[in-house]
Amino acid sequence: MRTYFHVDMDAFFVSVEELYDPSLKGKPVVVGGEADQRGVVAAASYAARKFGVHSALPLRTAYKLCPQAIFLHGHPERYREKSAEVRRVLLEFSPLVEMASIDEAYLDMTGTERLHGPAMQAAHLLHQSMKRQTGLNCSVGIAGARVVAKVASDQAKPNGVLRILPGLEAAFLAPLSVRRMPGVGEVTEKKLLAMGVETIGQLAALTEEKLGRRIGDGLGSLIAKAHGQDAGGWFADDVGEGGDPKSISHEHTFNVDEAAPEALESMLSRLTEMVCRRLREHELFARTVHIKLRYSDFSTFTRARTLERPTQLDAEVLEAVRRLFRAHWRRGQALRLVGVYAGDLSPATGQMDLLDTTPESRLRNAMGAVDALRDRFGEKAVSLASGMKARFRERTHENPAALPGKEPRKKRQD
Repeated sequence: MRTYFHVDMDAFFVSVEELYDPSLKGKPVVVGGEADQRGVVAAASYAARKFGVHSALPLRTAYKLCPQAIFLHGHPERYREKSAEVRRVLLEFSPLVEMASIDEAYLDMTGTERLHGPAMQAAHLLHQSMKRQTGLNCSVGIAGARVVAKVASDQAKPNGVLRILPGLEAAFLAPLSVRRMPGVGEVTEKKLLAMGVETIGQLAALTEEKLGRRIGDGLGSLIAKAHGQDAGGWFADDVGEGGDPKSISHEHTFNVDEAAPEALESMLSRLTEMVCRRLREHELFARTVHIKLRYSDFSTFTRARTLERPTQLDAEVLEAVRRLFRAHWRRGQALRLVGVYAGDLSPATGQMDLLDTTPESRLRNAMGAVDALRDRFGEKAVSLASGMKARFRERTHENPAALPGKEPRKKRQD
């Protein structure tokens, strides 16, 4: 039987801000942007949560609920630095650490009892080390399955520890809302509620045959997770397995809905640059390109295109992005968000010979030189002409950078 920890940092973005500005402690704080801006809450202090403010809530709604809150844009670079510190603490407890996001991680603690003692003792030591070395609090869920450990850490907040003993996983999950189950988003939740499925226990009692295609792909893994078993998606791989991203994406929410074709294409060009830069950093090539369009009424559409060959070049990806946009944008209708996504990634091995004797090799070398200039002088040093007008401040809730431990190979330091 394996032992997994899910470590979730408490109000991470807010807690980091408090380290730099102790006057924020105890006050309602919202990180994500100004109160009158587009966008959503990235994190809220516990004082703000008492008023109903939570992550993913529109900033303007958060202001209505808690007008006295202090609204901050946030400092993504600080968060990335602290996340790396968090990972270094976790590696003291297990060599098998998987950062699930910038503020949460899974640890495989199997076989570490001689070093750290039983699970609850190890969790207590982890709490102490995390606070001492980073100044931050965390909550820890412990179980024999990662999916259960994740739910347990949420139940343990703030700054607590909850262990689910072997054999009690399904009983622990059963009374909880289906929305607490990892993998159940808003759309799936609505479908389940329409069928009278409100709790994880009710979901566990169903079968794939009974639900048929009403839920969509991944139904089998969803039911397995309701039984307390790791299945599908993130839970299909072992903890610490692999370091390369499975996809790379960047998106941007406009402060004011945008309907001008030139402005929209300029932003897509800028996002394409950001995606391709990360592809080259990770020495990966993309075979599929997607765009994401969200209209004023919040209706959201994604469209994809398969490339003739895998690439990491801005010009080739941008051509596909433009074709998708011009074919699928409802011309004249304003958009609140656009995004660019690269998927079906493969490593550089096997691609180099294809490019070395073609004009693309010269373009690839040129982009390498551009990346070197950006490393030295900053991201704004060089840009595609088509993206020059699309400058924006990085928001805390969007465009996540590579997670600690999943940096580009040449920058990775374990």
